[in-house]
Amino acid sequence: MTSDFTWRDAGRTVVFRRGGVAGAVEVLREQGVGKFELLSTERALVGAGALAEEALAVHLVPSGQVPAAAGALTGALAPPPHAEEGVRVRPLVALGGGRVVDVAKAIAAISAAEVVAIPTTLSGAEMTGIHRLPEGAEERAKGMVRPSLVIADPEAMTGQEEGGLRASAMNALAHGADTLYLPGSNPVSEMTALRGAELIAGALDQEREGRDRAALALGSILCGYAIDSAGIGLHHLVCQTLVRVCGTPSHAETNAAILPHALAYLAERAPEPYERLGAALGTERDRLADRVAQLGRPKRLGDIGGDESRMDEAIAAMLQRPELESVPGPPTDEDLTRLVRQAW
Repeated sequence: MTSDFTWRDAGRTVVFRRGGVAGAVEVLREQGVGKFELLSTERALVGAGALAEEALAVHLVPSGQVPAAAGALTGALAPPPHAEEGVRVRPLVALGGGRVVDVAKAIAAISAAEVVAIPTTLSGAEMTGIHRLPEGAEERAKGMVRPSLVIADPEAMTGQEEGGLRASAMNALAHGADTLYLPGSNPVSEMTALRGAELIAGALDQEREGRDRAALALGSILCGYAIDSAGIGLHHLVCQTLVRVCGTPSHAETNAAILPHALAYLAERAPEPYERLGAALGTERDRLADRVAQLGRPKRLGDIGGDESRMDEAIAAMLQRPELESVPGPPTDEDLTRLVRQAW
């Protein structure tokens, strides 16, 4: 079983601790975080315990995409545009899934607040400086934000029902798998991606009741570290665009649907790194798509509510993404259309 640990790395501390949500106030104090504002959702607050009681204020993150949700909270959590330099802002503690953490990062990008992430899914948002900016305040951004403290409670991160958990795990797996061919890939990102993939697959192969949930959570953290180090590739640019343009309602489910097909495409064009990924997942390179579909049990995009009528618009937007230049090929309009239709 994976042990609890504290990992300090380049201005970030990860406290991996069972019962971490219940003991979050204690961890915050240990790490020098005093007064704070809490961002969360009604669902996540059910298990928040003393964390909500200790917060100076609790802010419910609105539904919808990150820019709009962050924009709705900037008035309460960010200094006004013409505030004096040096205005102190309190740390933002984000308890929830990737959207909640990304909203906190977005607000901090214009307020310079410290962000503490307490994830309740396998989104990986807690490990990255990748996020969008608050709607209407983009010009005020001081830079992208990576949480300085992560309280990773494996029970909280893996508590979803099985279908949602597997979709979230595919999002996590994609963070590592999508980086292996990129120019920014490096020995550390590759090592964490492959080890993370191995942990995720091993945990999902187990029955739910006996599953090593700490291994699954750790696999997500390692893959999140990999994408933060190496950057975004084909899979993520496709999924992000589909969510934004076609309105597929769940980022995790979109990832689960696209990942088998994205890996099949990449494995043909970058065989060496995907041989290594196949080995980490216990399969061969030419069977990666089948293995990932077995692990994720994805729903089809059409079944989760995507708007197929906007597919051409989404493909056009994908072709404008600068990350596409790093993809082997790079993929054409026809390649991207084929990839997306396979998941529809």
